[in-house]
Amino acid sequence: MARETTYLELSQDDGGAHKFYEVTVDGTAVSVRYGRIGADGQLQTSSFPSAEKARAAAAKKIGEKVRKGYAPAVQGQRAARSVTRRQVASAPSTARAVAPVLWRFRTGSSAFGIHVDEDRCWVGNQAGDVYTLSHGGEVLARYSLPDGVKCLVADEFWIYAGCDDGTVYDLSSKVPFGAYAIAADVDIYWLDIHEGVLNVSDANGGLTVIDHEDEHQWSRKSAGGGAWMVRADERAVYHGHSGGVTAYAANGTGQLWHTRTPGGVLFGWQEEHSVYAGTVRNTVQRLSKATGAVEASYACDAAVYSCATSPDGRHVFAGDSSSSVYCFDADGRRLWKLGTGGGSALSMQYLDGRLYLVTTDGSLVCVEATEQAIAAAQQGSVPAPMDVKSAEALPVFTPAASASAVATISMAAAPAGGVVVECVQQGNRMRVQVVSGGFDPSWNVQFPRGIREAGARYVVDGLHAASGGFYRVRGEIRRLV
Repeated sequence: MARETTYLELSQDDGGAHKFYEVTVDGTAVSVRYGRIGADGQLQTSSFPSAEKARAAAAKKIGEKVRKGYAPAVQGQRAARSVTRRQVASAPSTARAVAPVLWRFRTGSSAFGIHVDEDRCWVGNQAGDVYTLSHGGEVLARYSLPDGVKCLVADEFWIYAGCDDGTVYDLSSKVPFGAYAIAADVDIYWLDIHEGVLNVSDANGGLTVIDHEDEHQWSRKSAGGGAWMVRADERAVYHGHSGGVTAYAANGTGQLWHTRTPGGVLFGWQEEHSVYAGTVRNTVQRLSKATGAVEASYACDAAVYSCATSPDGRHVFAGDSSSSVYCFDADGRRLWKLGTGGGSALSMQYLDGRLYLVTTDGSLVCVEATEQAIAAAQQGSVPAPMDVKSAEALPVFTPAASASAVATISMAAAPAGGVVVECVQQGNRMRVQVVSGGFDPSWNVQFPRGIREAGARYVVDGLHAASGGFYRVRGEIRRLV
C-alpha cells in the first residue's frame, strides 16, 4: 500500500500555540513527527502486526489532535516562530591567573541554562539537551527537549526549562511535560517563575505574565528592547532591558519604579532585598527592590554576561565577555579576577563555596571559590580539572507527545499514596481536579495541557498545595485504565 502522510497544524489567533503534528503510515509502520511550525521537530516510530492495525492507530492519533483544534494544513505556508539565539562574542581572558576549576563537563553546544541545588547541578544547552550531574561531577541523566534551552529556573521543588519552541517544560519527574505554552508572537529572551506564575521577557522589551493554568494574566512594554532580565518575587516583577530596570507590581496594576543603568542589561540576579543587573557597559549594579535606588556598583573590564551572589549577599560574582570571572565584596571592592580556563560565563550560580558556570563553549564548570583556593590560584597553583564524561548507559528522558504516549496503570497497581486526578470540561477550558479524598476539590491542578482529555483520570505520586490556591504534581503521571 502507498505511503500516506497527514499533516496538521495548530496556530491559534491569540498566539497561544504554533505547532504541527504529522502522521505517516508506511505499511505496518507509523511515524509521528511533531514540534513548533518551521522546525524539524521530534520523530517517533512504532510498528504494528498488520497494515490495518497501523492505519487504525494512525487514525486514532489524528482524531485526538483534530479534537484538540488541529486542522489539515500545507507545510511551509505558515511562518516559523520568531526565535532569537543570543549572539555573543568571547575573547580570551586578560587575567594573569586561571580559576581553580575542579571539574568541567562539555555538553557539545553553547549553554545558557543552569540551576544548582542541594541535590544536583543542571545544565541546558541550545541543542535542547539538559543534563543533571552530582556535585562531584558524575553525569546522572539527560533530558532531550524539542528545541534549544533558553534558561533553567526553579520554583520551590520544581525545575523548568524554557525552550525556543515556546514551551516551558517541567523536569521535576522522569517524563518532562509542557507546563506552559508561550504565544508565538513572543520572541523569548528570558524566564522566571514564582509560585507557579511564569514571567517572560522578550526581544522587543515586552513582559508577559502567565498563571499556573497556562492562561495570560497581563503584559507590559518597557521603555527599552532586548529584555534579557526578568526576576520575580511576591511583590514585583523586575524587568531588565536596553533602557535599564523597570519594576512592575506583581498583580499587573502598574509600574513601581524605573532605574536607568550604564548600558543595556544583559543579565539579572536577585536576593531578598536587592536585584543585580549586569550591563553591556562593564558594570553590575545592585538596586533596591523597594525604590530602585542604586545601592552599589561593581566594575568589570568587559561587558557583563552573567552575575550571582553568595546567599547573604556578602560576595558578588560576575562573568564578562573576555572569559574572566570576578568576585567583589558587598560594597563593590574587587577581590579577584581570574580566567575561566574556557569560554565566557553566560550564566552562573554560587553554592557552598563553589561557583558553577555555563559557558560559550558549552561547558558546565565547577570552580572552588573558597578564600584558600583563590589565594593559591592567584599564585599559580590550581588543581588539574577533571574532564567529565557521560556514561554510555545514561538514561535519556523525552517529553510525551500525546495522552496516548503516557504510561498507563490500573488502580490495583497504583502506588500506595497515589493521588487520582480527573480532566473536567468547564466551558471552553479543560481543568484538572482532585478525585482522591483529603484535598480541596475546588482547587485546580497544574497539569500538562497536551495530555488532557475530557473524563480521563490519572494517578500521580503526590500533590503539593501552592500558596496561589492550586495543586502541583509531584512525581510521575500515569493514566488510569
